[in-house]
Amino acid sequence: MHEELPQFSDVQAAMQRIAPYVHHTPVMQSSHLSKVLGMTVMFKCENLQKVGAFKARGACNAVFALDAKQVASGVVTHSSGNHAAALARAAALRGAPAYVVMPTNAPEVKKTAVRGFGGQIVECEPTLIAREREAKALMDKTGATLVHPYDDVWVIAGQGTAVLEMVDQCEQPEVYLAPVGGGGLLTGSALSVRALWPGTRVIGVEPLGADDAARGFRAGERVCGASPKTIADGLRGELSARTFSLMRRDVDEVLTVSEASIIEAMRLIWHHLKIVIEPSAAVPVAALLEGQVKADRAAVLLSGGNVDFSLLSSWFG
Repeated sequence: MHEELPQFSDVQAAMQRIAPYVHHTPVMQSSHLSKVLGMTVMFKCENLQKVGAFKARGACNAVFALDAKQVASGVVTHSSGNHAAALARAAALRGAPAYVVMPTNAPEVKKTAVRGFGGQIVECEPTLIAREREAKALMDKTGATLVHPYDDVWVIAGQGTAVLEMVDQCEQPEVYLAPVGGGGLLTGSALSVRALWPGTRVIGVEPLGADDAARGFRAGERVCGASPKTIADGLRGELSARTFSLMRRDVDEVLTVSEASIIEAMRLIWHHLKIVIEPSAAVPVAALLEGQVKADRAAVLLSGGNVDFSLLSSWFG
């Protein structure tokens, strides 16, 4: 892959590359939940993916694209959790060292997952500048290859494979919704939707307290340096130049939702689908709950299920 921006052909190649290492996750529906949301909704359950999140797709694609020399030196990343665990797992599958920079406020459940896959954690202050600084220091020290959580063509292409699966699992929806933090999932998904579901609207959704993508989408300029405040810890990253360019090209709309709606969306999914999702995964469902999307049929990607249960009382108290 030599282009600055990934192509749909890269998503197709990723599907072949990662097939032995990821789950083919189910699509679920609930007639009662569809009534509550006012439309038929199909849920792609990436909370049931390896490491409990769609991040397994992009991480495996990136790591299995490395040559032998790069594998020997290992990989490095910075992440609040799901990508960290996914990269540690992918590296372990190839016998490569994994160095992971995690903010001090990352959920403990996600740190435990990284350690469980053999990843070496370096903690830092919870700012993007601190994360990038520590990752650069590790690269200089170890010679490891950076696998960015979303600003990486291999990662973006890998995330787009979830929609490739959906095409064979359900009817074409009028709208496809995915959460947006750094933009890797949303833009990878959009590559597949544009190729396979022409006419389907692609909508990104983020918390109101981390609304850099929505503001940038409206203004036509990337918003940097925001201080996100949301329970959706997986969506606190900001778009890169690459993902912003892809978003502006391929995404139809970016919506924001309240924290209260995120919590209620989690509760609804837990209650009606009988599966656990984390706050970041609930964000697109919250947009439907708030009535921001008008359609008869929608597809939603439930991005992950790694919940820190010690926080339940503060969420639902």
